[in-house]
Amino acid sequence: MKKIVKAAMLGLAAAGLVLLGGCGGGSEQAKSAAGSSSQSALMQKIKKDGKLVVGTASGFPPYEFLDTSVKDQKKIDGIDMKLAEQVAKKLGVKLEVQDMTFQSLLSSITTGKVDIAISAINPTEERKKTVDFSQNYLEGKQTLLVRKEDAGKYKSLADFAGKKIAVQKSTIQEKLATEQIPDAQIVALAKVPDALLELKQGKVDAVPVQNIVGGQYLVTNDDLAPTNIYFEKYSGGSAVAVPKGSDDVIAVINEVIQENQKNGNIDKWVDEMTKKAVANAQSK
Repeated sequence: MKKIVKAAMLGLAAAGLVLLGGCGGGSEQAKSAAGSSSQSALMQKIKKDGKLVVGTASGFPPYEFLDTSVKDQKKIDGIDMKLAEQVAKKLGVKLEVQDMTFQSLLSSITTGKVDIAISAINPTEERKKTVDFSQNYLEGKQTLLVRKEDAGKYKSLADFAGKKIAVQKSTIQEKLATEQIPDAQIVALAKVPDALLELKQGKVDAVPVQNIVGGQYLVTNDDLAPTNIYFEKYSGGSAVAVPKGSDDVIAVINEVIQENQKNGNIDKWVDEMTKKAVANAQSK
């Protein structure tokens, strides 16, 4: 799998892909929580409704993207959707996916519009003030993409000082660019494809992306190039966001994450969804 992912990343593989192992005992904890008479409000709602409503933000392949092979309906697929399917299966309910902008995800949890959010969300301390998180299921570094004509032009983050940087709103990339690129002119947009279009049209100088996502876009945009420059002091990864006070639901999610890390499914999903997202883009 590592060789396949490395090829897809086209130069971003130096960042690597680290799958995070979980602590033991998740299965017993999940069974106890799910079967307890003192279930959380969220667990009760999920069981009563017979479905798990998951919020996500498509346009972030291979994590989540519109499956163009499915005609006459809007189906979101990707690594995160495979994880969502397994969580719903473990809970014994149907899966319903709500697609929205990334900046709407956490508020949709707190207002009850969705039950949980799975969208390559980095569990920052700021976000933990309003929602809780599962353990991380994937880890990646943050880098920048530029136009191919600018390949090799930038040697460090300092070289982007004062440049126009397009980012997806309310993301870790926006935070890192603001904090680590001196005098950056931040252009915040709704989705990553919007930011990349600004880059391709010469309206901005770079777009920060997570390395797995960056590799995906390099495969489908031969006029873009990697920089092999990475943001510093970044730690985190991707986790599932859940309403506060939903420890029993988190226990089930963590059990699913641990099972699918151990059996190699998450590795397989990265490979399969990268290939499928590329095929989708090339068929347009």
